[in-house]
Amino acid sequence: MITARQSRAARALLGWTQETLADKARVSLTALKRLESESGLEVYESTRDQVRRALEAAGIVFLSTERGRGVLLVNDHGDKRR
Repeated sequence: MITARQSRAARALLGWTQETLADKARVSLTALKRLESESGLEVYESTRDQVRRALEAAGIVFLSTERGRGVLLVNDHGDKRR
C-alpha cells in the first residue's frame, strides 16, 4: 500500500506537482490531496492503486523493509517521466 509520505517523496523525485500526478493517475485533485494528507483521511484503495501505477510508470520503485519504507527513481525511463 502506498503511503502519504511515499507519494509526496515520489512526486518530489519526479518534479511533479499534485496537479500533474492527479492528471497522470486519472484521479481527482481532492482525492490525491486526501491520499497525501497525514491526517489519516479515508481514501479508496482504487485511488491508491491508480496513483501507484502512475508513479511506477514514471520510474518510481516503492521500497518496504523491516527498517522502513521509501521510494527510488530508476533512470531507465528517459524523458517519459515528465
